[in-house]
Amino acid sequence: MSTTYNNLYMDLRAGLKAAGVEMATLEARELVCFATGKSREELVRDGALYASPELEERTYDLLKRRLAGEPVAYLIGEWEFFGLPLDISSDVLIPRADTEVLAAQAIDFCRSVGECRVLDLCAGSGCVGLAIASQTQQSRVVLGELSEAALKICRQNIRRCGLSGRVISLQIDARQKPSVALGEFQCIVSNPPYIPAGDIPGLEPAVRDYEPHLALDGGEDGLDFYRDIVQKWREALSPGGRLYFEVGIGQADSALRIMRAAGFGDIQVVKDTHDIPRVVFGTLCAEV
Repeated sequence: MSTTYNNLYMDLRAGLKAAGVEMATLEARELVCFATGKSREELVRDGALYASPELEERTYDLLKRRLAGEPVAYLIGEWEFFGLPLDISSDVLIPRADTEVLAAQAIDFCRSVGECRVLDLCAGSGCVGLAIASQTQQSRVVLGELSEAALKICRQNIRRCGLSGRVISLQIDARQKPSVALGEFQCIVSNPPYIPAGDIPGLEPAVRDYEPHLALDGGEDGLDFYRDIVQKWREALSPGGRLYFEVGIGQADSALRIMRAAGFGDIQVVKDTHDIPRVVFGTLCAEV
């Protein structure tokens, strides 16, 4: 006998909770909505109705895959960041709440500048650059990403967010000097790969086995991208421009020193919602 949509949701939530999934309520709702093709509002409205056996089977299949370790964002092909629904695939990192701190800090700066040209380096899904563009109407944003597969996701998300007029995506290697043709930016933001290579095998399985290692591996000490971006991309910043980094646990002081040695001043560290230093930013001084 078929079960109701409410019971499907309750079963999934119970299964996820029993497995220790932190956001079991959210994930259960997203999985049931995706499996049944219903919006959140429709799921509430139709909760007492019976799901077809086919929809029930599809829902429980998704639960099995989630319990096997596959992240829910990859299962449903989308995730929300800074209020924006974004396309997500296994070619990009899943946007995380901690990264919203990076976006928020850059948004505050761009609002103070007015007309602001922004570069999101190592853009992945484009989540940070798109959040900035959505919140600052005078900004023009370039999403720079090396991976062609990730660039495809960037392009999809530019269209999905309705930001084609002010956001473009370009294939850019963050570890190489920028082309002069790119011009100058008032703001560069980056959430680069920062996991030390030797730490990747010890990451939680949902990250280690499913998220792209190209977007995780920061070299032997996790700091390769910070060194290269600071040294090679400072010339793409206009004097008085800002460079914003997301950093891993324990990396804030190292990133600060790298920026200071390259001529950045007024360097600040911002903590995330878990009280962990998560964002380091500084202003490019006119003279080093």
